[in-house]
Amino acid sequence: MKQLRIGMIGYKFMGKAHSNAYRSLPMFFPKAVKPHMSVICGRNEEAVTEAAAQLGWSESVTDWKELIARSDIDLVDINAPSNAHKEIALAAAAAGKHIFCEKPLALNLEDSREMLEAAEKAGIAHMIGFNYRFSPAVRLAKRLIESGRLGTIYHFRAWFLQDWILDPEFPLVWRLQKEIAGSGSHGDLGAHLIDLAHFLVGDVEEVIGMSETFVKERPLATEMTGLSAKAGKDAPHGPVTVDDATLFLARFANGALGSFEATRFAAGHRSTNSFEINGSLGSVKFDFERMNELEVYLTSDDEDVQGFRRVLATDPSHDYAEAWWPPGHTIGFEHTFIHEMLELSNAIEEGRQPEPNFNDGVKCQAVLEAVDRSIEQRRWVPISEM
Repeated sequence: MKQLRIGMIGYKFMGKAHSNAYRSLPMFFPKAVKPHMSVICGRNEEAVTEAAAQLGWSESVTDWKELIARSDIDLVDINAPSNAHKEIALAAAAAGKHIFCEKPLALNLEDSREMLEAAEKAGIAHMIGFNYRFSPAVRLAKRLIESGRLGTIYHFRAWFLQDWILDPEFPLVWRLQKEIAGSGSHGDLGAHLIDLAHFLVGDVEEVIGMSETFVKERPLATEMTGLSAKAGKDAPHGPVTVDDATLFLARFANGALGSFEATRFAAGHRSTNSFEINGSLGSVKFDFERMNELEVYLTSDDEDVQGFRRVLATDPSHDYAEAWWPPGHTIGFEHTFIHEMLELSNAIEEGRQPEPNFNDGVKCQAVLEAVDRSIEQRRWVPISEM
């Protein structure tokens, strides 16, 4: 393939992140298949036309079915709200288009399995957007675990803390409505933690959890963009139908123990996406707010110098780093999407499935719903039950 012709559905927060990735990929990874930003789709004609000009797309349309029907599109990129994922993905698979879909894959496990089955039947490449896997420091943690340098893994603890809806008068955006988002902090933030756990430690075997919605009603939004919104002064209120915070414990199939916390009510935490892993020979700690760093502790160090060391994952020996800047010159959030699109384009060219793909999306959804069932029934729930 000389180029990958892309049609993208959605143009706001994730749309900008994906567009930037497509534009940057050939500059820093020139051997990769070149993305051609063919068509962008959104419901508001004026807004999507402006987005096409701003983000660098050749054309814009308002009907995603029109986009999928085009013969000059190889890949459909879905970053519309979660309730639209299934219908679009099924249509794209039926048309034989490769698919990139933002997480969560679908509103529920049944739908996500249907999407996977359709993609496999169509023989297309399919990828899900778990971008945090693509931080060089996270890849270093993966390497340390797989090489055995941390020994037997005992603990995985993770937390994703935000505070953007702490104000009870913050408007009722779509992410706070179950029929559109599927779930709240659990599916939006917790899904990333679950995928990192699967990527780094292995399959989850059983879970038990709890959740809370702290603010039950909010003013209806008049404008929404990304994680910001506006409401009128005397706007009517509507119910919040998702969780504000979810915590759960897990047992992994390999015997490790896990704890997970996702909340949008942690004052002072803008986006604290962190994990710590403890093994018999060492530990690692990661915080995405300092995404270029991995803290590493090894029991093999001499006793008088034992302690966590800060490793700056910007040297050529770290994944993706050689394509960027000299050692010590850090990268940011947007680079995880560029690395994600590199994996996608390489996989399509090589005739393999990218990682993570819809299988990973289904596996994540199974854990999410097992936690929901655990909360409802107040018991441990095995993933095999799902």
